Amino acid sequence: MEISVLLGDITRQRVDAVVNAANRAMRGGGGVDGAIHRVGGPQILAECIRRFPDGLATGDAGWTTAGDLPARWVIHTVGPNHAGGERDRSLLTSCYRRSLQVADDLGAERVAFPLISAGIYGWPKDDAIDAAVETLRQTPTRVSEAVLVAFDEATHRAIAGRLAADRGGTAS
Repeated sequence: MEISVLLGDITRQRVDAVVNAANRAMRGGGGVDGAIHRVGGPQILAECIRRFPDGLATGDAGWTTAGDLPARWVIHTVGPNHAGGERDRSLLTSCYRRSLQVADDLGAERVAFPLISAGIYGWPKDDAIDAAVETLRQTPTRVSEAVLVAFDEATHRAIAGRLAADRGGTAS
């Protein structure tokens, strides 16, 4: 699988699936979750309520329509809230693994990922980048391209540097 990094807005990515860093309730929120629900429209929330009446556990993932987004699906995953005391790194890596498994179930080939848990949930950014890159590289999948979408230049530089150190990714 090719892993690349892009500076931009995850809601504008023309990929098969975008990954949403959701909360356990699966009812929208702030950050990436709020943006995906805002741009994608009410269909996403309606399907979250129907398909996930009890939400999702931390580290798990599930899918819905992408509504008005240019993607076909949204893969929702619940990252650990580091700021709230959830510090088990295996929960963070599980988000990437489970998202790839869901992508495989859907037949998605190009998937855009945010840096899960590194925003309001406070996971240390360098470790969040390492967890993302390591897990995406090590997880068997039929996904051909994973795009890590960075919202700001500092994050983009940090991910690009990590990918360059591995000599397996590209920056755009």
